[in-house]
Amino acid sequence: MDNENNHLEPCPIARSLIFAGDAWSLLILRDAHAGLTRFDQLRKSLGIAPTMLTRRLATLTEEGLLEKRRYSEHPPREEYLLTAAGRDFLPVLFMIGAWGRKHRGGGKLIRFLDDESGTEIKAVAIDEVTGAAIGTRPIRIVPPDEN
Repeated sequence: MDNENNHLEPCPIARSLIFAGDAWSLLILRDAHAGLTRFDQLRKSLGIAPTMLTRRLATLTEEGLLEKRRYSEHPPREEYLLTAAGRDFLPVLFMIGAWGRKHRGGGKLIRFLDDESGTEIKAVAIDEVTGAAIGTRPIRIVPPDEN
């Protein structure tokens, strides 16, 4: 799969994995949600090579999850801010984290707390229409020409 034929892929999961299917992109989005916006902050947090970080930031910006904003003219410096699409990605990260806590737990894990209540966030995906937890009922995949 490539970005140029992304619009031809009928599966929204596959379309999303084209740009967010690697660990670096997901971790950049995690850190952006934690308030890291600058290249050096992200590089230090992730321990990622600068060239790799540059490529991932460019992709996340091109795909509309981050936007660049200049914060210094001399020297020219930009920061990366979450867009509405980037903010909408937070529940996806939390669901990945919930799966990881359940199936890749062990050892000490960080916790995510609601800033207002101080309680730990326990993510669960619910179908808006039925109210059922996703994964508790069988699913059927319907090709787009059968909609």
